[in-house]
Formats: sequence, C-alpha cells, structure tokens
Amino acid sequence: MAEYQAQNKAKLISDVRRRFEAEYVTDKSDKYDPRDVERLQQDDNWVESYLCWRHNVVDETLKMLDESFQWRKEMSVNDLTEASIPRWLLEIGGIYLHGYDKEGNKLFWIRVKYHIKDQKTILDKKKLIAFWLERYAKRENGKPVTVMFDLSETGINSIDMDFVRFIINCFKVYYPKYLSKMVIFDMPWIMNAAFKIVKSWLGPEAVSLLKFTSKNDVQDYVSVEYLPLHMGGTDPFKYSYPPLVDDDFQTPLCENGPIASEDEASSKEDIESDGKETLETITNEEQTALVKKVNIIEPTFKAEENEKVDSKMKAFKKPLSVFKGPLLHISPAEELYFGSTEPDEKKALITLTNVTKNIVAFKVRTTAPEKYRVKPSNSSCDPGASVDIVVSPHGGLTVSAQDRFLIMAAEMEQSSGTGPAELTQFWKEVPRNKVMEHRLRCHTVESIKPTTLTLKHHAFNVSDKTSEDLYLQLNRLLESNRKLEDQVQHCIWFQQWLLSLTVVSLAFVISLFYLLYS
Repeated sequence: MAEYQAQNKAKLISDVRRRFEAEYVTDKSDKYDPRDVERLQQDDNWVESYLCWRHNVVDETLKMLDESFQWRKEMSVNDLTEASIPRWLLEIGGIYLHGYDKEGNKLFWIRVKYHIKDQKTILDKKKLIAFWLERYAKRENGKPVTVMFDLSETGINSIDMDFVRFIINCFKVYYPKYLSKMVIFDMPWIMNAAFKIVKSWLGPEAVSLLKFTSKNDVQDYVSVEYLPLHMGGTDPFKYSYPPLVDDDFQTPLCENGPIASEDEASSKEDIESDGKETLETITNEEQTALVKKVNIIEPTFKAEENEKVDSKMKAFKKPLSVFKGPLLHISPAEELYFGSTEPDEKKALITLTNVTKNIVAFKVRTTAPEKYRVKPSNSSCDPGASVDIVVSPHGGLTVSAQDRFLIMAAEMEQSSGTGPAELTQFWKEVPRNKVMEHRLRCHTVESIKPTTLTLKHHAFNVSDKTSEDLYLQLNRLLESNRKLEDQVQHCIWFQQWLLSLTVVSLAFVISLFYLLYS
C-alpha cells in the first residue's frame, strides 16, 4: 500500500512538471522568475505542497502554480532582503517570527496595533510579510507556522481588510500547506463584521483553522513560556531591531566548525579551557594555597571549601526537574541554569536517559549556535543508559534568556550503526512524526559569595601570606594589645590614687572642722 502511494505521488509530481512546462512556461515564461521554474523541476516537496493543497487535482494545482509564480515575480520574492524593507518597518516590531506553539510550530506574530491603514506604505508592508515567510520557508522546508493575530489595544485605524486579505492569500495560494492555524487574540467587537468577511475568503476548510481566543484560553494553543505578559504568559522577550529576530534552532558551532568534530578530537584551547573550568578537579594554585593555610583556621576553611565544591557538583550533576518523554527522560525539564561570574559555574548539564528497548539517536540544536559549545551534540544512547551533555558558552559570550535549546530524539533499529556517518544518514531519512522534540530555556543566576569567614576574605589577607608573615602580624597585634592593657592599668591605678586622695582630703577637712568648733 505504501509503495503504491509513493508511486502515485511520483506520477502526480511528474505530470505537474510536464504539463506546467508545456502549458504555462512556453506561453508565460516572461511572467515567471526562472529560479522558481528551475526549483519546480528539482524540489519534490515544493510540488507536493501545491498538490496536497489542491487535493491532488492536477488541473487545480497548475492554476495555483501559475498564480503563485506570477505573484513571486511581481513581488521579487527571491530577491527580498532586509535592504528591501524600510528600516522603520523592521524597527516597529509589527511582524516577526518568535517562539513555538504547543505542537512545535513556529509562531508568526502580527501585532495589529502597530499597523495603520495607509495606501502609501501598504506595498512595503506586503513585502515585509513576504520577506519573513520566504525566509522561513527556505529554512524549514514545509514545516507549518501558527499565525498569531494580536488584536489587543487595536483601534479602528488599524483595520485594513486589503492587508488581511493579502495575508490570507499568502497561505491560501503563495505558501500552501504552511498554515497550521490562525490564533486571533482579543478581537474587539467592532471587528466581528470584518472577520465574517475573512471567513468567506478562507473557505470552509480553512475556517476551522481560525481560533478566536482571549487571555483565558490562549494557553490552549501556546504555552505560557512563549506568550508575552499581556497575554498572561511569562515570555520576557522584547522585540528590538537590529538584528532580525531569529529563533530558528541550528546545530551548535564552535571556533573550528561543527561541534561534532570536537567530539572526535578537542583542540588545544578546548583542553586548556576545560582544565581550567572543570568542576571535578582542584587547580595547583588552590592546592598550594591550601598548604599555606594556618593550622588554627585550616580545618574550618577546608570544610567550607569542600562543602562549596560538593554543592556545586550536586547542582551540576543532578538537576532536580525531569521531563518524562516517550523516548527520553530529560533533566532539567525546562531551564538550563548558568552562573554569571565564576568560570566553573558557567557550564550547564543536560542528562538524557533512554527509557525504550532500542537505541535512541539524539541531537541538540540551539537558537544561538555561535555562542555555545555542546558535547556531545549528535550521538546515541543505549537502552536504559544515561548520557550527560555539557553546555558551555563559547569564548566568554553572555548567556541570554532569549536563547533556546532543542533536543531531538528518535528510535533506531538494532541493526543500525551509531557512527557519525550512520547518524547523519539516519537523521536525513527518519520521518518527522517519529521524532521527539523538547525545548529548554536558558537562565542566568548571580553567583552567591559565602558570608562566613574564609582566608581569602580575612582581614589580614592570609591566603596570600606565609606562616611567618602571619606570625609577625599576630605578634604586632599582641604587642598592641599589651600596650592597651598597660594603658588601662594606668587608668585604673590613677583612678584608685585619685579616690584615695579624695578620702584623705575629706578626712582632713572633717578633722579641721572638728578642731575649730569643739
């Protein structure tokens, strides 16, 4: 059955290509961009997306291709860049890609309150829509997006039905199969009539993709982590330009290329860096410093240092929260915590545990590949086994709360190899619906300095002194104490002498008074 469907699909794709070339390109070659015509002959997924949207009816598919290709030529879609868009449109933050819905689809945000109906700027706004959709389509071939129509704080000046119709046509004709759903948030009552018209443009099938929501139910479609505060979410994201908002997950990179090469042979710099930053060893300087400590303080300081290292090791190796997926249990469940100052606190650990009876291949992707080292980033985990993944910022770069990590996992057949070449081929062939995905946010925590007395915070800076220096300083302190005691003794003696003198004087006065008046 599956073989028959594949053969039928291949035949339909072939028919579309042959007939489009013969019936359309011959007569309208000047109306199409040659790059689109060439892509149609080479990209099966692209042809299939049009076929699926037209229920595999070749005639309807050809009409759709004709309309779509003419539009792409008129809008110069293949040549759209940031320079093609007025800077103020990019800066205002009315349209951008950011975050994911609960099904893992990218969120395409349209903040309607930033749109003012104006015929002079409508073409530039349409180009901005096309720019973002084309940018996304080239990176995520065929994966749907969820459109977030944010109508909060929207006035009547923002209602532009021509612009709305253009957006609808983008998904209905120009980018078929790319619309997962359209979430309409906080629609004012004044726009009820307008959206009745929108429903007629979408058609009966697409109307089911419209989801009218408020603050109470928008979380049915998008988790709080990707919803802004005004929607009842917790996402701290604030749009700014430049650079372009780019939340696409990519394979982590390092100085010398893909992290996969580091798994085989780390560079000298990596070895030195890892040696300096590891949580499991103590440096020679720390050992030397320990030898120099004075006996009266050394036991306390050692206990405090050991307790500090032990607490770091526990936090590093045993994250408390666990996400229990069908293939892997992932810890931590939601956030990676990075320290902000101490080198040994800047690493984070992800622990994967295989809960299946088969080998599970996994790979890690991030929204900031130039920023992080991930070891290993592409490997496998045996049944019942666990794998630790170490994540560390590269070259002292700053961890951002906007950074995300994506862990992808899929079961492998027992006969499959797990070498780099086999894993690469596996990820090319594995069906997307067989891949488990889990996302992690990044979080930076400030280092907490110990408040108890340690040698490096001691008044005498004894961590940098030898025992002889400490002995001299203690002698000076004792000498000062002796001088102070002598001064106190002198004061006491003077007070006693003064008191005796007062008593004698008083006795003398009384005796004299007695002699004079007796």
